[in-house]
Amino acid sequence: MPVKFKEGDLVWAKMKGFSPWPGLVAKPNKWLKKQAKTPGGQCIYFFGTRNYGWVEECNIKPYFVYKEKLTNAYKSASFQGAVQEIEEFVSRRQIDPNCKPFPEDKDNAEFEFDKLKEIEQATTVTKPKKRPIKRTKPKLVAKKLRLEDDDNENSTEFVNHVPKNYEELLNRPTVLDRPDTPPVDISTISETLRNRNIEASTLSFGFLGLGIMGSGIVKNLIYSGHKINLWNRSLKKAEEVKKQVDEKQIGRVEVYDTPCDVVENSNIIFCCVSDPRASKDIVYGNCGVLPQLDGSLEGKGYVEMTSIDPETSKDICNVITSKGGRYLEAQIQGSNKEANEANLVILGAGDKTLFDDCQSCFKAMGKTAFYLGEVGFATKMNLILQTINGVALAGLAEGFALADRSGLFAKDVLEIFELTNMSCPALVDKANIIIKSDFPNTRMPLQHMQKDLKLALEMADSFNQPLLMTSTANEIFKHTRRLGYDKHDSAAVYMRARH
Repeated sequence: MPVKFKEGDLVWAKMKGFSPWPGLVAKPNKWLKKQAKTPGGQCIYFFGTRNYGWVEECNIKPYFVYKEKLTNAYKSASFQGAVQEIEEFVSRRQIDPNCKPFPEDKDNAEFEFDKLKEIEQATTVTKPKKRPIKRTKPKLVAKKLRLEDDDNENSTEFVNHVPKNYEELLNRPTVLDRPDTPPVDISTISETLRNRNIEASTLSFGFLGLGIMGSGIVKNLIYSGHKINLWNRSLKKAEEVKKQVDEKQIGRVEVYDTPCDVVENSNIIFCCVSDPRASKDIVYGNCGVLPQLDGSLEGKGYVEMTSIDPETSKDICNVITSKGGRYLEAQIQGSNKEANEANLVILGAGDKTLFDDCQSCFKAMGKTAFYLGEVGFATKMNLILQTINGVALAGLAEGFALADRSGLFAKDVLEIFELTNMSCPALVDKANIIIKSDFPNTRMPLQHMQKDLKLALEMADSFNQPLLMTSTANEIFKHTRRLGYDKHDSAAVYMRARH
């Protein structure tokens, strides 16, 4: 006969499809669906995963009786972590018999969920009974009904927003701290740049955008002796750069309020922003790159460094050249680490004379620069390389997730991986991020990687070229973004594979 367990007993519980797992007989939470209760079963709190579930008593064993046998039966990191957590609880309960199986801190999903419900209930205001609504304006009526239903606890609309069972919580985006945007620090110069013999051009260069890539590029342009005119959406960030330059007396920097001011005072303008839409806003927007009214860009050069699609690049090229300017797409391969160390690879296409005029700048930014021909070739090449990068990263993440699930240590996997011919600096760097869970220290934002995969798929559509692996990788990255890892490093795709 099965042993009857009571609330608070420590047990081994086995759910269908899973190995026995350390747990505690618990009181069902309010949001744990009552209908899901297994006849003759118990509600179990699982250590490590901190999930709840109903388990039949025939699949529950006393913890201490089977401890030695089951603890040594499974070697996965997640299982060992759960065992460590229950042992810590045993120690704490000897001191305080009323202690809970988990600390109530900000990392506990159940505690956060209960806390949010308490806040919601505390701020809920009882609304008067709804009056009949005149149906004279169908659109406005529908909007009003939705608003009133949201405030009425008895309404079906409101009830549908409350998770019906714990499984629904699994699809909620993880509550994560947004990675801090590091300030631009130009106090150091990389040894790579220091050892280069760069003769700075006498031209005046504008730079639009001080994001994760632009910051490192601007720093190296300043140290190599180029005159830089800056604009950034956050003017404060540009002013901080000028302040550091003036204090250290290491270069010449001016800050302007709008992109058109930078264009007016520069011979060649670089643009390095987040995506195609931002690039178009810079060019076409109010006080943007294009001169107002009947102005001209005669004698000006415009270099687009944002990772964009070929069609957007050609549109920008047409409007720049129609105003008498020269246009070059200069796509950059590398992360912010390579940008800071002046080790980017630059892919140029468009006006060859502009490419030649930018040589001293390219030498300060990266280790090499390629000229690929007419506008569109550089953006195509960049998206192809990003496709390879994204698919490889998705495979790396799934490999490490499988290693963890099968009981292998990630450090051992990386040590052997580095000895194989598959090893490369990019994947080794991502593997180290995965092992350390250093996702907030962003080298390449996950949202930017997914954006490039999306652009590659759109480019493939125009050629009727199937990209099965890229399509799958894109969905993996989209799911990871949904979990809240937009601003984190692209290696955070591991978190989707792991959980």
